[in-house]
Amino acid sequence: MAGFFDQRRVVVTGGAGFLGSFVVDKLRERGCREIITPRSKDYDLTRGEAVRALYEDCRPHVVIHLAAIVGGIGANRLNPGKYFYDNLMMGVQMMEEGRQRGLEKFVAIGTICSYPKHCPVPFREEDLWNGYPEETNAPYGLAKKMMLVQSQAYRKQYGFNSIFLLPVNLYGPRDNFDLETSHVIPALIRKFMEAKAKGQSSVEVWGDGSPSREFLYVEDAAEGILLATEHYDESEPVNLGTGQEIRIRDLVNMVAAMTGFSGEIIWDTSKPNGQPRRMLDTQRARERFGFVAATPFEVGLKRTIDWYQQSIQGSGTGD
Repeated sequence: MAGFFDQRRVVVTGGAGFLGSFVVDKLRERGCREIITPRSKDYDLTRGEAVRALYEDCRPHVVIHLAAIVGGIGANRLNPGKYFYDNLMMGVQMMEEGRQRGLEKFVAIGTICSYPKHCPVPFREEDLWNGYPEETNAPYGLAKKMMLVQSQAYRKQYGFNSIFLLPVNLYGPRDNFDLETSHVIPALIRKFMEAKAKGQSSVEVWGDGSPSREFLYVEDAAEGILLATEHYDESEPVNLGTGQEIRIRDLVNMVAAMTGFSGEIIWDTSKPNGQPRRMLDTQRARERFGFVAATPFEVGLKRTIDWYQQSIQGSGTGD
């Protein structure tokens, strides 16, 4: 849709983050001249007065709500209450204030952590309510899923134009490589690169390697979000992914090889595996707004490793 963003002021919550930075880049490429990326130090979106101030200060036509408090399995286990409350309050208040102010469109970004723990593979959007999520990330997943309930209720009662997207696990340059809070790919890249640099003979990883995951390159995810913003105007949830899965054991071996680590891999089976399998049915995104992921996994993984290598060389540290 040529020119969709030309005359629209767009607020991207979480716009300074990993996915958000790529969404902002692509908005600029599309000719969007007014992009606002509120920072948490200026607007604490868990607080109603801050959400109202954001709308008053920025007066957006479109809100793309990416902001989330999130981490890997360990962080989810340590912070279930915080992840539930903060994510719930941000989503509910951002959408409600947008409705009250006549916002043109609200784009809610959910999470596949909302799917049932034992969901048939591939995950279809119709399966979202067929069971409880995997326990370690259920509070986060359910908090984000409430935006789907809100979106559908608001469209039905108020005619409010909101959409709800479900990206699969993301990876790519600019990701979070902090071992305490990172997801699996950046954590593995850092572990293997540090072990190689220090001459360590082994690396320990969580679980037994049996689960599978699907990964979407961050730039592809940003493209999917903007295609939906331009072309999709319904409240049915839509998966964003590749439709391909990889076993964690195979992923670990691939990252070890690509980072040049040749030592032993020790599986800590006392640690949780998380959800047994994750792979999405991506037909709805293709049919409704023409999204098909473009980046092969090995290509995206190499770009991610190269970016991290350059970032630590630039900083002069492994941090």
